[in-house]
Amino acid sequence: MAKKKRKTPFATDAEAIQRYDLMDIATREFAGQLDELESALGMYVLVDHVGWKVLHLIHSKRTIKKYEEILGISVTETFEPEGPDADRARVFKFMKDLSNYWKAVSGEEKLPMDREARRSIE
Repeated sequence: MAKKKRKTPFATDAEAIQRYDLMDIATREFAGQLDELESALGMYVLVDHVGWKVLHLIHSKRTIKKYEEILGISVTETFEPEGPDADRARVFKFMKDLSNYWKAVSGEEKLPMDREARRSIE
């Protein structure tokens, strides 16, 4: 089976160092539950690929805020709304048809898929 070509470019050496430094500082300064730190670090890696709009449809606002505090960033200020591989996220296909994105994020407009399905990536 041939691998699909992914669109997200590899980080430059400078970008890789910057990203590692952010994750290293967050890890060194963190006090709390390790699974929260692990999840925040995973979100930081993933958001570069799919963008923050996908994140807001798979996580609650509260969860994203908690991860941002752990990392010391704002995802909407640091990353693009749609990443190069956003179309790999199942929820992205439905996101394009929403009448109001933020109503879907808040739960006012329902997506035609459950939360578990929203978290899938191809």
